[in-house]
Amino acid sequence: MTEPLLQVEHLTVTYETRQGPVRAVDDVSFTVYRGEVLGLVGESGCGKSTLGMALLRMVRPPGRISSGRMIFQGRDLMQLSEGEMRKLRGRHISMVFQDPMTSLNPLQRIGDHIVETIRTHEPQVSKKEAWERAAQLIQRLGISPDRLKDYPHQLSGGMRQRIMIGIGLALNADLIIADEPTTSLDVIVEAQFLDLLRELRDEFNLTMILITHNIGVVAELADRVAVMYAGRMAEIGPVHDVFHRTLHPYTRGLLASVPSIRLEDGLELETLSGAPPSLLDPPPGCRFHPRCPQAKPVCAQRVPAWQEIHPGHGTACWLYAEEEA
Repeated sequence: MTEPLLQVEHLTVTYETRQGPVRAVDDVSFTVYRGEVLGLVGESGCGKSTLGMALLRMVRPPGRISSGRMIFQGRDLMQLSEGEMRKLRGRHISMVFQDPMTSLNPLQRIGDHIVETIRTHEPQVSKKEAWERAAQLIQRLGISPDRLKDYPHQLSGGMRQRIMIGIGLALNADLIIADEPTTSLDVIVEAQFLDLLRELRDEFNLTMILITHNIGVVAELADRVAVMYAGRMAEIGPVHDVFHRTLHPYTRGLLASVPSIRLEDGLELETLSGAPPSLLDPPPGCRFHPRCPQAKPVCAQRVPAWQEIHPGHGTACWLYAEEEA
């Protein structure tokens, strides 16, 4: 494993509501290594996107990062001023948001988006030089430089998503956080987009956190997988291990519910029973225990500790505890 680029330690994000506090991210710890793609998966509402926003310190009131540390290139992001964070966003950590149409300014040409990003962080670069860099960049992404003069609505969904990736690459960011980058794409465009990400990863040695609910996307691109459930981390490990030596019952249920073209006649698609818990009043102990087919009495009483079961492959589950007392 290469050197750690980002170390997240016991991160908690809390939203204050009229009904009470909601911990959207609850005591989450993980590491991202330089040059790897970490897939972050889980059901809608499990805290994936909130975690991504927290890494950029972009959680807005009534939300706040209530505890934890985020060590990026040796610096704790929680100790930086807002001015220092502004210099870091885009330049060192970039985010590709879920819907490019809500991220791109409809009144601004595509080229101006990229030029503005470059000149904000590199003011010594002239507008002409920045425009030339933007043209070279989108050409490498398979888009004609002539489209720099177009507005976002004049591009297809796949093109807009590539532009968002281009903005992330404009400054050679050390870490790219991609939040559901294929959600709005059809199957054909999604396949082309995944091929592009694979090529960019090899060409630029990208370090990426890929936030998605699509297990197939993770299988295509990621080196490791982190599985979240109800604000907590359930399992983290290499892609092959998580898929073939699954540890947590929740991960097992996710994988079993993926449709297969080899599904035989008469067989039904498996589903996870029940529904995710309300984070206003989460169940005690392991939050998955009300839905877990392998739950034991201790699961409803105490939060399981994190354990590394295989090298680099760990989980928080009482099934692997040596001692329950």
